[in-house]
Amino acid sequence: MSHYGDPPPEDEPNAARPQQPPGTHAGEPAPYNPYPVNWDAPQTGSQAFVAGDPHGQQPGPDPSAPPSPDGSPNPYGAPGAPGAQQGGNPYAGTPNPTKPTFGFGGYAGWLTRVGAYLIDNLLGAVAALPAIVGYVLLLSNATTTTNADGSQRVHLHSAGLSLSLIGLGFLTGLVFGIWNICIRQGRTGATIGKSVLAIRLVNSDLQPIGGGWCFLRQILHIVDSLPCDIGYLWPIWDSRKQTFADKILSTYVIHATTQEPRPY
Repeated sequence: MSHYGDPPPEDEPNAARPQQPPGTHAGEPAPYNPYPVNWDAPQTGSQAFVAGDPHGQQPGPDPSAPPSPDGSPNPYGAPGAPGAQQGGNPYAGTPNPTKPTFGFGGYAGWLTRVGAYLIDNLLGAVAALPAIVGYVLLLSNATTTTNADGSQRVHLHSAGLSLSLIGLGFLTGLVFGIWNICIRQGRTGATIGKSVLAIRLVNSDLQPIGGGWCFLRQILHIVDSLPCDIGYLWPIWDSRKQTFADKILSTYVIHATTQEPRPY
């Protein structure tokens, strides 16, 4: 009898014979493994992962994950950047599939935002052109008379036409502003001015914030004007280039790169 017991019968060549781990030959001693694996157990995937084995195949990051905003290899984004998730499921709060998702090219600077603002206001003035024409007609046709006591009296001529043009221009300017700032920017992330300069207004998922939030953001610009318009100047030194309204709503104005594919 052997020290290790009797050999199996010849008619049962595989009976009670321990199976060799993959990669070894019959008769060779198995290499030392501090993390033993049951090779008879069904394996899942290309290679079973043994918890705690430093040589095991650990699951890597999803190759379809979007790049981090600061260009680092971390697929979950840099801490504090829009779109970054802190621990847990990196895609918690799945973006709305009906909205575009933009690539992060950095936060838009103050001068770029001012440039977009000037473009939008120039277009708004064009939309309100009838009102400008009405004011010009009203003032150009006005006459003044001097009373006996030395006081002056202004007489407005063609006031009906002028006031009609002013009302029409006010209406067209208002409609353009609502469409450009709330509807267009809410759906695409950009007013016409922002589109020209390739910047977008987005939330933390790098998506447009919607028309309702754009309207609320316009109201919250009241906070930016107090005191002395300091909120409008805040992006000059803020690390995320946010106004006070942006901080309240957690919105960002970014340089948008090409549209990113969905992570799902």
